[in-house]
Amino acid sequence: MTDRASRPEWLTAEEAAGYLKVKTRSLLLWVRQGKLQAYALTGTKRRIWRFRKEDLDSALLSKPVISCESLPVRSGKGANN
Repeated sequence: MTDRASRPEWLTAEEAAGYLKVKTRSLLLWVRQGKLQAYALTGTKRRIWRFRKEDLDSALLSKPVISCESLPVRSGKGANN
């Protein structure tokens, strides 16, 4: 008997989008752009995709959107300064 915790958790496209809190269309766009790892199961006209939860987590943690060093520091009280 294998340990369930050591096996990867597989998600459908809808489940993966829900996990990331994005629309399914966005998720599949990221797959086509190479931003997310996905696995095509079958399909001639339309593919059926599966995602590993650990791949989704690592994609999120690999590239921060905004780093602390890149934020500009404003001086003054007005927005036009």
